[in-house]
Amino acid sequence: MLKDDVLSFLRTHRLRLDTDVGQHFLVDQETLDAIIIAANLTSRDNVLEVGPGIGVLTKELLRRAGKVTAVEIDARFPPLARAYCGDSAKLEVREGNALHERMPTDAYKIVANIPYHITSPLLHHLLLESERRPESMTMLIQREVAENIARKGSDSILTVLVRLFGTAEVVHLVPPSAFVPPPKVDSAVIHIVPYKEPKVDLETAKRILSLAKHAMSQRRKMLRNSIGNLPGGEAAMATANISLERRPQTVTIDEWIALEKAIAETRV
Repeated sequence: MLKDDVLSFLRTHRLRLDTDVGQHFLVDQETLDAIIIAANLTSRDNVLEVGPGIGVLTKELLRRAGKVTAVEIDARFPPLARAYCGDSAKLEVREGNALHERMPTDAYKIVANIPYHITSPLLHHLLLESERRPESMTMLIQREVAENIARKGSDSILTVLVRLFGTAEVVHLVPPSAFVPPPKVDSAVIHIVPYKEPKVDLETAKRILSLAKHAMSQRRKMLRNSIGNLPGGEAAMATANISLERRPQTVTIDEWIALEKAIAETRV
């Protein structure tokens, strides 16, 4: 059994996991299978894995991908991941912080069980800061965050960010019992596919995110109290056909784009 194998490995190497930094190892084969199926890997794929730990997911990735590069911030784990996965010319495990790593310039896919506290900065790094965005991202993250991202509205800044650059779908729900040690929250596998041509350019996306952040800082209030108070805000909302009585979480991605365009036109 996978769980028994992982626990035995941890005991042999006298490893204590630090849950404060999100070290929860996946030990559920059904979830591993769901991740691999969603990632749709072939022998031509270059996979970047964030936070491999001892390599539970890494071992599955090596069976299907052409190359796996695993980036691990905890210095204890790179040699253990190589030991757990066995020698493979397809595997590169390196110590580093994925939030500061330069992403590949060739085509690649992200497949990872990430520490949940880096979900937002990692998505910002991949979608806003990287020279080349991944072909897809299949990640195990907190369920509430995954479901918010996949909704059509604007439940969070992350929702707006992801939907500006791609589509998102929750493909598998994961209980705490699927991990060692179990986290205190439910989890989910989310599959994100960036558009080949983003809806907007990078600078426009940053302005939209700033606009959405301003509105969401008063998310319980109507848009008349946030966007409506900006110079030209009310006129821009009328141009974009968005009611002042709406609340920010009801605004769709296309409406945010239309609203930013209308506000930009008031500055000309």
